[in-house]
Amino acid sequence: MIPELRFGGLAVPTHDFFVGLAVVVAAVVFVLEARRRGAFREESLVAVAGALVGGAIGMRLSGWAEHLDFSLNPSLLEAWMFGSRSILGGLTGAYAGVLIAKRLIGYRERTGDLFAPAVAIGMAVGRVGCFLTEAPGRPTSLPWGIHASATVPECPGCLAGQAMHPSFLYEIAFQLAAFAAVLWARSRVSRPGELFTLYVGAYAVFRFLVEFTRANETVWLDLTRPQWFLIPGLLLVALRLRKGYRNGYYDRLLGRPAPVSVATRGYLPGHISEETA
Repeated sequence: MIPELRFGGLAVPTHDFFVGLAVVVAAVVFVLEARRRGAFREESLVAVAGALVGGAIGMRLSGWAEHLDFSLNPSLLEAWMFGSRSILGGLTGAYAGVLIAKRLIGYRERTGDLFAPAVAIGMAVGRVGCFLTEAPGRPTSLPWGIHASATVPECPGCLAGQAMHPSFLYEIAFQLAAFAAVLWARSRVSRPGELFTLYVGAYAVFRFLVEFTRANETVWLDLTRPQWFLIPGLLLVALRLRKGYRNGYYDRLLGRPAPVSVATRGYLPGHISEETA
C-alpha cells in the first residue's frame, strides 16, 4: 500500500494522482490522434468536455444503485461524496456525456475512433493507482501471486497472508496491448466508429473474465456486480460486431479479400462481360 506520494513537502493521494495523470495522458493522445485524422476542431473538444463531465458523474454515482433493494443504497449526495468510483460507471457516463454533448451542438460525425487509443492508454495509467492503493485479487497458487499488507482494507486474503492475483497488473497489461493493437489497426479499419467498437468489445470480454481473479463480492451465481452489469453490454456488442463482420467492415483487418461488385465484375482480367461478348 502506497496511499500517498510525496513531492517535496507536498503529499498527494496516490490514487488521485494517477487518475489525474491518466486524464492528462489520455487528453494528449486524443489531441494527437485528432490532428492525425484532421479532426481537431471545436466540435471534437466539446465531445471531450462531455466525456470528462459524464465520466466524473458516472464514476461518482455508480454506487448509488449497487443493491436491488434501494433502501440499502446511499443517497445521491452520499454516492457523490463517498462513492466507489467504478471504472465501468465512469466509462458508461463518459459515453453518455459524449452523446449528449454532440447532440446539444448538432455534431453528427463519429468520434469514437479518436477516443479508442486515448481511453486505452489512460486506463493503463490510471490502474497503476489502483494497484498501489487497493486490494489485489483472489487467492492464487500461481507463481506470480503477490502478497499485500494486512492493513489493506476489505482484503481477507491480506489478513491471512495469502498470495493473490495481481488483477490490476493484468488490466494494465491488457490496456497497453489494446493501445498497441488500436494503433496497428487504425489504418486497417476505415469505417468511422468501428475501431472504438472493437476496443469496447475486447475490453468488455476481458473485464468479464478478469473479474474471476478480482476480490469483488459475488452477488448471484458466483458472478460479481460488474459481471452482471457487463452481460447485457456483451450481448449488444456481439450483435454490433456481427453486423460489422457481415457488412465487411473488418475485411482489411482480417486479411479478407474485398468483395467484387456487380458493376466491376465485367472488367476483371480474363472475364468477358455481357456487353463485350
